[in-house]
Amino acid sequence: MTPALLAVGLGAVAAGLLVLALVVVPGGPSRVPLSRLDPTVAPEASALAGAGAAAGAAVEKVLVKRGLLLRGGEALDRAGMTTPLPKFVLNVGLWTVAAGVASTLLVDTWLGLVMLVVVPFGARLLVKFRVGRRQAAFADQLDDSLQLMASSLRAGHSLLRAVDAVSQDAASPTAEEFARIVNETRVGRDLGDSLDEVAERMGSEDFTWVAQAIAIHREVGGNLAEVLDAVGKTIRERNAIRRQVKALSAEGKLSAIVLGALPFGIVAFLSMTNASYLAKFTQSFMGYGMLAAAAVLMVVGMLWLKKTVAIKF
Repeated sequence: MTPALLAVGLGAVAAGLLVLALVVVPGGPSRVPLSRLDPTVAPEASALAGAGAAAGAAVEKVLVKRGLLLRGGEALDRAGMTTPLPKFVLNVGLWTVAAGVASTLLVDTWLGLVMLVVVPFGARLLVKFRVGRRQAAFADQLDDSLQLMASSLRAGHSLLRAVDAVSQDAASPTAEEFARIVNETRVGRDLGDSLDEVAERMGSEDFTWVAQAIAIHREVGGNLAEVLDAVGKTIRERNAIRRQVKALSAEGKLSAIVLGALPFGIVAFLSMTNASYLAKFTQSFMGYGMLAAAAVLMVVGMLWLKKTVAIKF
């Protein structure tokens, strides 16, 4: 190493330490401006926050114009996601662009184009998965919730107080949904309407029965605790049959997944071990026709398998 190069290196290290001492390391207690202590003064928005707000407003305008704002917001609400729809769409768009650019630069242009489709489709599947998991958890917890409501009614509490007890003692998502019922009734909404909305949002036919039983009780009276016990017993029996059907159909669903993923796995293996074998399909019109026919048969077969193993109960 030459002396000149060593001197340049030492100078760079010294400059870096000086910048670290003056900029990064705090030199003492910082003084907060008095304007930041006044709650009536709004904080100054940064350029990045302003750009994000403008982008979110533009996305919201497009969603409103296409009539997707309400429907998309309801889907996120069913999934238990508190992120506003414009922000969610904006985040998915940014991740899509980032994945497409990174795939294009690191791998190939075709992979970048594929990522432009895969990322939004994956986000939609994530929302559907969370909706299904949340609805399934609500259905599994409904029996215990009805027992808690019946116990509260037998103890002399009112119906709204029994609903509030479930919102405090039950697990998520039942606690969140029942807390929403309580909050809506406190601001003047009818209890029956709130119960019907929860049943629709959770896609629960069992809770629809509960809402109907409560509505009938509010009109004609009677012992609601016994009614809830009877409904809870019916729900328990239905859940037992549902779990039995799910266990018996699990093998068929797994077979459908394996058969659907097997062609893609074989193609991926051949592309890594013998790429020239697959290249023959993209060198003639006959090869493209075979690929198209295989894709159509794959779609038909997967839809057939899905319909076969999907047992409606």
